[in-house]
Amino acid sequence: MVAGRVKWFSDVKGFGFIIVDGEPEDVFVHFRVIEMAGRKTLVNDQKVELEYERTEKGPFATKVIPLNKEE
Repeated sequence: MVAGRVKWFSDVKGFGFIIVDGEPEDVFVHFRVIEMAGRKTLVNDQKVELEYERTEKGPFATKVIPLNKEE
C-alpha cells in the first residue's frame, strides 16, 4: 500500500484521480475499488492508502482505503 491524495473525484461519473508521490501520472480510481461502508465516494484533497497497477493506458487503482481527514 502507498499513500496518496485525491486530486478530484466525481460522484456523478463514479471515478476520479489520485496523486501518488513518485508516480509521474495521476492514478485512475473507480468507485468499485473504494473500501468503505455506505456510499463509496472520495473528497478532493482527501488522504488515502492504495494499491495500483500500471497498464498501457496508465496507472489504475485496484484498492483504495480512504483515511479520516484528521490523519
